[in-house]
Amino acid sequence: MSDKPSFFAELKRRHVYKVGAAYAVAGWLLVQVVTQVFPVFEVSTLVQRIIVLVIVAGFPLALILSWLFDITSQGIVRTGALPASGEAPAMQRERLGIDRKLNYVLGALLFVAIAHFTAERVGLINGSRKASIAATAILEKSIAVLPFENRSEDKANAYFADGIQDEILTRLSKIADLKVISRTSTQHYKSAPENLPEIARQLGVANIVEGSVQKSGDAVRVNVQLIKAANDSHLWADTYDRKLTDIFSVESEVAKAIADQLRAKLSGQEEQIIAAKPTDNTEAYDGYLRGLAYSLKTIDTPANSLGAQKYLREAVRLDPKFALGWALLSYVEARSYLHQTLEPTAALREDARQAAETALTLQPNLGEAILTKGYYHYACLKDYETAVRYFEQARRLLPNSSRIPESLALVARRRGQWDESESYFNDAEGLDPRNVYMLTQHALSHICLRRFPEALRKLDQVLDIIPDDLDTLVEKAAIAQAEGDLSRASALLGPLHPAADDSSALETQVYQAILERRPAQIIPRLKEILAKPDPGLGSSNGELRFWLGWAQEVSGDHAAAQESWRQARSELEPFLKEQPENIILIGDLALTNMGLGDKAAAFALSERAIATMPIEKDAIIGPAPIETLARVAAQMGEPDRAIAAIQKLLSMPATGALASGLPLTPALLRLDPMFDPLRNDPRFQKLFGDKPPEPTSAKP
Repeated sequence: MSDKPSFFAELKRRHVYKVGAAYAVAGWLLVQVVTQVFPVFEVSTLVQRIIVLVIVAGFPLALILSWLFDITSQGIVRTGALPASGEAPAMQRERLGIDRKLNYVLGALLFVAIAHFTAERVGLINGSRKASIAATAILEKSIAVLPFENRSEDKANAYFADGIQDEILTRLSKIADLKVISRTSTQHYKSAPENLPEIARQLGVANIVEGSVQKSGDAVRVNVQLIKAANDSHLWADTYDRKLTDIFSVESEVAKAIADQLRAKLSGQEEQIIAAKPTDNTEAYDGYLRGLAYSLKTIDTPANSLGAQKYLREAVRLDPKFALGWALLSYVEARSYLHQTLEPTAALREDARQAAETALTLQPNLGEAILTKGYYHYACLKDYETAVRYFEQARRLLPNSSRIPESLALVARRRGQWDESESYFNDAEGLDPRNVYMLTQHALSHICLRRFPEALRKLDQVLDIIPDDLDTLVEKAAIAQAEGDLSRASALLGPLHPAADDSSALETQVYQAILERRPAQIIPRLKEILAKPDPGLGSSNGELRFWLGWAQEVSGDHAAAQESWRQARSELEPFLKEQPENIILIGDLALTNMGLGDKAAAFALSERAIATMPIEKDAIIGPAPIETLARVAAQMGEPDRAIAAIQKLLSMPATGALASGLPLTPALLRLDPMFDPLRNDPRFQKLFGDKPPEPTSAKP
């Protein structure tokens, strides 16, 4: 019988069991400290996850080290390095050789096995969002509220059905024991679709709510049913016939009934929130629902912003104590200020502030009011620290709000915290997987980082939801431009016919013609639009006239270009008095003065934009003025300044100074005529690694 110890006996002799047990206990205690204590001190979730992953990954390493080494009176030595007492030297050498080989083989096998186990566990912790959604799809307490059918004879009452659906969804979303998908993900479906199991899979839920609303005068009928999606079985249904003045009780009763059916636990505070009546004024509530419908449109356009602002102002005029109306009004105005869908004046910023403070004064514990106050600090003041504090406070009252992690993602991005922003976007998409605005913003993050394949995947997700969406197709074309694939960009842009108010799409088409050095084809379209400019577009008309001048200059009509640029300057300058911190407007004026040959004004405006929005203040917008400076310097005979600015831009995440917002890339440097004065500079050629194309090959 062999006196060799068994493998498991050897594990025991080498203290592998003890080390494993001790590490597991210590690791578990440390994980508890990280997950319970760190959030109190506002340590980011990314840092917490990294620490947990390091602890998990250290477990196999501890086991391997305990197998390979012993702790002895002579210190830490390789296992088998000490000879057995009385053993012959030849036998010692033989045994040591065998032990070493056994150490290597078993150690390697143990490492592979445990590493595989760890990888699976890490995958569970930090896996893809698809896996996370698939896992949560089986939760019994997950739910999506589909659009309610409008059965009113007056089809203009569609906004009312949308509003009832949203209010029921909002009440459900404030129950922490439920997972509720945001309306922005459900609004793309029909009211009563046939493929419920597939929809539930796409949204990651087990249950679906369907409904209809019929409004006639002051009478309202609401039908609601709760469906288990897996087998299309009806769990609950009811019909409510009420007066318009009693509509809030319907919303509350429906939310409570659904929560009861799903056996969701409600706190006393949540019961009060569900039963809350936001206003006693039915006309004010009607205005709120109309404004809400505009605010929930897929794209934040000037028309949608104006419509939402108009109806919400009427709602709070009719009921000055309507806190929810004030909160939504502030959000609409702050978002319009940030996106410039309304002119970003000091007056608009002040209106957003007053609306936010009014909402918070009326209802200090209203989650929407707290969230809106944070959004105002983010969008209007760029006070990111204060914004994050409000967002975290609102999270406790709005546990299913995708807008909170989305807002945290946007703030983190502005602060240059790109990994943290990515994590927040993933969290938000778990609650709102088909929110096209959020998916587009996530794509923008990848674009800023020049991760174009990832950006294209996000944009394709958007097109799966809203096929042939113009803005998404334009964004894909702009990425093709950035990658130097003008034929692909042309194929995407060619079939599109953007209206005058689709300025970004129109300007991307103009840029395509300029990059191809065939701008003559786009000039008549620009002249046609500018012959009857829309006053509602504000400074966009002057910006479009700058593009006309650039197209005329590249086509060789210098005199026409000068005239267009003179008109552009006269149209843009008045807006600067009301919007002194609008860096897009400042940049447009810098490039316009550059075209007119006013070197001093062009450089002064470029430097003003950089000072107004430094990178340290805004990591996503801050680089744009540096690109403007690079373009001005290239055209104004300052190659050293131009190349230094370009080198800086290529080394960092960025948005661009032009309509598409794309960062500069080597491909754009090769193609863009504005950088032609640098073509023969070896330093410029080195930026894209090969010889630029001959100008003659791209003439009209």
